[in-house]
Amino acid sequence: MHLTIEDRDALRLKEETLWRAETRFDPDLMDKTFAADFLEFGRSGRRYERNEMIFTADPDAVIDAKLPLPDYSVELIAPDVALSTYTSEVRFGDILERGRRSSLWIRVEGHWKLRFHQGTPL
Repeated sequence: MHLTIEDRDALRLKEETLWRAETRFDPDLMDKTFAADFLEFGRSGRRYERNEMIFTADPDAVIDAKLPLPDYSVELIAPDVALSTYTSEVRFGDILERGRRSSLWIRVEGHWKLRFHQGTPL
C-alpha cells in the first residue's frame, strides 16, 4: 500500500491550511476539512471536538507558524487512511512553541477528511 504523489501533495497542502490564517479562519473550508466525528487532543492536553475547531471568519487573524511544516511525513496505514506527522513551530510574540503533531486523515467519498489530531509539547 502506497500513497500516490498526488495524495501526498494534497495531504501536505491540507495539513498546511490548518496553519495559514487565510485558510484556517475560512469556516466553509474547515467544514469540508474536518470529518463529522473529528477529535483532537491539543498540545495543551485539552480535548477538542469538531464544532470547537470551525472558527468564524477573521480577516485580521494571524498565525505565525513555520511553513513548510518541519519533519513532515505521511504514510498510508490502511486503505483510505493516512497518518501525517510533523513538528510545529509557532510564534506568539517572543515565545516559540514547538510540538510533535500527528493527524489521521480518512478518504470519504474521494475526499480527504481530518478525523483525529494530536499535539505533544516539544
